[in-house]
Amino acid sequence: MRQYISLFLNGLAMGAANVIPGVSGGTIALITGIYERLIKAVKSIDMGAIQLLLKGKIKDFWEHIDGTFLTLIFAGVGVSLVSLAKLFKFMMEDEIYAIWLMAFFFGLIIMSIFSVGRTVSKWSAGPIIALLVGLGVAVSIALLTPASENEAIWYLLICGVIAMCSMILPGLSGSFVLIILGNYKLIMLDAVSEFNLKILIPVAIGAAGGLLAFSRILAWVFERYRDVTIASMTGFILGSLAIIWPWKNEIPLRDDAGEIILKRGKEIVSGFEWFIPDFSDSNTLIALAFAVIGGVALWGLEKSAAGLAKP
Repeated sequence: MRQYISLFLNGLAMGAANVIPGVSGGTIALITGIYERLIKAVKSIDMGAIQLLLKGKIKDFWEHIDGTFLTLIFAGVGVSLVSLAKLFKFMMEDEIYAIWLMAFFFGLIIMSIFSVGRTVSKWSAGPIIALLVGLGVAVSIALLTPASENEAIWYLLICGVIAMCSMILPGLSGSFVLIILGNYKLIMLDAVSEFNLKILIPVAIGAAGGLLAFSRILAWVFERYRDVTIASMTGFILGSLAIIWPWKNEIPLRDDAGEIILKRGKEIVSGFEWFIPDFSDSNTLIALAFAVIGGVALWGLEKSAAGLAKP
């Protein structure tokens, strides 16, 4: 029972992380020690599993795909996404609350860098180069110009595929990828909180396909280049700090005449302007306190997960 509770809590944490731009559910899975099991379980959903199901060997099928594990993890993710989407939507629409929320996850990510990096067995030239490459890629993604919102079914399918691949890759935020694709608010805030199936179904189909395909690639890489893979993921996580830095302003997209371009009455974000906050401001001090709380929360999650995992 303790292990079941641990897995469900891990799923809750992964779901919460996936709602926030800059935070990866894969990071949570990695630091709590379930990442490799998750990838292997998803990878096991193959033709062999389908054949067992068609033959009516339900028990063998369930064991083959590690069904209890996947059910608890994805149940936690689902509950977290639905329950937190409205809260995060409310907070992200308020300038002060958004800074506090981002600060919390900024502290969480800083702590996760140490949690993930220490799992590398030996920091040789290969892992160090991989870390720098991961860092460079993550920072480059942070500097990309977001696209505009698009409700076309084919585009929603692509959003699902790309976002799910990034969600299970530690350090690369699926939510931020949705920002780059222009559909973060449409999918993660509006569609999830309002349960808009017209939007959610195509995204879910794309996400399922992306998860099944990408898990096989990750499993293969992990088996052969574990230290290099984790090091590159550590670099991704370090680079994501630029994405989730709480103090930044949105830069609206403008036309040749300098006028702000609107789509359906909304400004199109072309990038971000980062700045150093006023440390004499009480709101900044509160945000820093939230950053500390985020780091402590991750430390506590890691410790509690390790304790619950013990028989």
